[in-house]
Amino acid sequence: MKTLKFLPIAAAFLLALVAFPLTAQEEAEEMEMDSTGLPGDHFSLEAAIELFKKSESPEDFEKRLNSENSDVNNLDLNEDGKIDYIRVEDRNSGDVHALVLQAVMSENEVQDVAVIEIEKTGEETAILQIVGDEDLYGEQTFAEPFEEEAASNGRNKGPQAQRAPVRIVVNVWVWRPVRFMYAPAYRVWVSPWRWGLYPTWWRPWRPHPWAVYHVRVRPYRAHCHVVHVHRVHRAHAVYAPHRRHSTVVHTRTTTVVKARGPHGGKVAAKRTTTTTKTRNGRVKETKTTTVGKKGRNGNVGVKKTTTTKTRGRRH
Repeated sequence: MKTLKFLPIAAAFLLALVAFPLTAQEEAEEMEMDSTGLPGDHFSLEAAIELFKKSESPEDFEKRLNSENSDVNNLDLNEDGKIDYIRVEDRNSGDVHALVLQAVMSENEVQDVAVIEIEKTGEETAILQIVGDEDLYGEQTFAEPFEEEAASNGRNKGPQAQRAPVRIVVNVWVWRPVRFMYAPAYRVWVSPWRWGLYPTWWRPWRPHPWAVYHVRVRPYRAHCHVVHVHRVHRAHAVYAPHRRHSTVVHTRTTTVVKARGPHGGKVAAKRTTTTTKTRNGRVKETKTTTVGKKGRNGNVGVKKTTTTKTRGRRH
């Protein structure tokens, strides 16, 4: 009788042991889906926007970018085992600003990482987007801040109408660094630092593994997201003639993109586990369904289903 009493507990314990590695594998698959294998994996555009929002000025923004505890920059483009210094340069014309984020790779080589483009659209309104350089992200990648407001889905008209959140473009005019850059006394910021000449407070650190960095920047996506619409055209026209890139980085990225194939080689795994019992013993059946899902750059995978059966011991 005592043996029978403890059977359900033992069974639950065994199921927990089986389920734990599956959960760990799901998390690993989710991280793999978000990874493109490109350098841009190690610089979060969303995090850069949030960091800029908290800054006082472009100079302060550069200092925050190059602080290890900010968890934004994880780039080592020259592969020397140390984080690259990111310098910030403002290119402006009239009421538009293009804030260039540039990695210093060597004495004669730099690589544009991204550009924060800002346009004033009214007396007290402005829009902002950050554009990830194609040599790091495989293609130009746009990200922007957003706010959510409720909107009716149109199904119900009464007081009980269902309301779904809608993401709207943020007016960044109220951000401190934006107001600073549009002030009459503003002097255009151009970083004075270069290869071999860095601020005394900066000490490079070793890049974090992808699995660690991926988790650290995830919270920044709560208020910023990748979009497929480029809104800030005038600022981009100011920046485009001055874009700088590294031949080494360009070649490396082009090789990875070609190797991924037309769909990017990215798949997201969705694991479904079912357990059935028979009179002859327990049969555990695990079905793994791998479905194509769009990644951050729109890459789509394929669908595959695998079934594994394990027959338990007869009692």
